[in-house]
Amino acid sequence: METSLHRQLKALYAGQAAQVEQRLGDYRIDAVRPGELIEIQHGSLAAIRDKIAALLAEHKVLVVKPLIAKKTLVKLDRRAGREISRRQSPKTAGILDLFHELVYFTRVFPHPRLALEVPLVEVEERRYPGHGKRRRWRADDFQVEDQRLLEVRQTYRLATCGDLVALLPRKLPAEFHTGHLASGLGIERWVAQRIAYCLRKMGAAQECGKQGNAVVYRLAVELPEKRTRQKLA
Repeated sequence: METSLHRQLKALYAGQAAQVEQRLGDYRIDAVRPGELIEIQHGSLAAIRDKIAALLAEHKVLVVKPLIAKKTLVKLDRRAGREISRRQSPKTAGILDLFHELVYFTRVFPHPRLALEVPLVEVEERRYPGHGKRRRWRADDFQVEDQRLLEVRQTYRLATCGDLVALLPRKLPAEFHTGHLASGLGIERWVAQRIAYCLRKMGAAQECGKQGNAVVYRLAVELPEKRTRQKLA
């Protein structure tokens, strides 16, 4: 079932000039505007990898991958029922969380006809009990009724390897390992390893040696002066 969040983002990106829910060959496209196809993807990028690869053979494509920076959880007594409570979810996401998805998208991005836009959004998620009233409602015992967009904080646009590199620490050594990425970005080492994997597979960085057990990398593109972020009107 399509969520309100999906409909709201589709309307935001499509604008008045686009046609929505259009059939193109074997695929249904979220929005088609002059010279560009738009796909809104809440789930894993792996799920649309082959679809996007096929569309890029002949079309310019914009993939919109929202990340939830803030979520308000609204608890209902039943489906479409009365609101019982609301609270802020402790789970948040930032732009670096995109690399958890990009590890499955390295055979598609970058591409001269492809752009990724990553809006960091605030949403409201409405939930109701998953097993009726006879069972106590545990934290993990629920159904999601809907997600609604409250605000777009900012949007990152990624079209090239340089845009990926713009997300890295400004004082990254010329030759670096994942420890440098982890400390410079304030993240765990395993997350830095995913970032390094994406950079290497996408051609943004190259292996150039080892330091102990750590692989050493060198950037294959220059570190841009400005980061790829913008406020979405």
